[in-house]
Amino acid sequence: MESMMEALIAYSGRKFARPRYYANVHERDEVEIVPTPMPMHDARAAGTTIDREGFQIIAHTSAVTDFADRDAVARIHMREIEELVQAQTGADMVHVGAPGLLRFSERSGKAGSLNNSMPARFAHIDISDLTAQQFGERGANGRAFLRCAHYNVWRAISPPPQDVPLAFCDARSLTAQDLIAADAVFDEPGKPEWSFEGLVVAHNPAHRWHWFPDMRIDEAVLFKTNDSDPARAHHVPHVAFDLPDCPADAPPRVSIEMRATAYWWA
Repeated sequence: MESMMEALIAYSGRKFARPRYYANVHERDEVEIVPTPMPMHDARAAGTTIDREGFQIIAHTSAVTDFADRDAVARIHMREIEELVQAQTGADMVHVGAPGLLRFSERSGKAGSLNNSMPARFAHIDISDLTAQQFGERGANGRAFLRCAHYNVWRAISPPPQDVPLAFCDARSLTAQDLIAADAVFDEPGKPEWSFEGLVVAHNPAHRWHWFPDMRIDEAVLFKTNDSDPARAHHVPHVAFDLPDCPADAPPRVSIEMRATAYWWA
């Protein structure tokens, strides 16, 4: 039977006509945060799927033994993720362009110690339709495609329970009016700032939020950040939240996320 709890979801208000948020220096963010209690459904019990709700859990054991070793992640895990996404989606080609992001809950003392390593603390979608189109066309290198989809693969590498898990919103419960175009700014120290258009999410009581309890290192969540096929789940808001009643001695959450682009050629 599906279990449910209530959790605070950090939505965006509409104080800023075009919010801005930064990868590292969050004091510069221009996002109105509106924490709102919402029902949180157990996604394991619900049996969610990538093309219906927009997210699903997958059993996957990596050959990487230390995810903090970026060389090992680049040599081994990037290819593993390409193979995983291809197997789950049937895409003709999958590309992973970077060795991913390690993120830490604040209680670890490591949040912010690496570039873009803090939990995502307000509901958002990584890329807007415009950005997805731009990234997809750039990655296709002029080749025509029938479909392009962008995915995120999220893995908790600390033991369960996770004190700050990730919540996912059923793509079918979302409306276009809930989304606010925003600038996602990347401010890695020592490098020029750059940005693209993402989306933050305003509250709608119809939203249906899920989480995967007690994730293990040998499983990962595949979720959709954009899909050009209108017959499938389009994109999924997601946000880090504090697990209610989490044991005080639970290990601080450490996770790695990998972003992949999949193509079906014309």
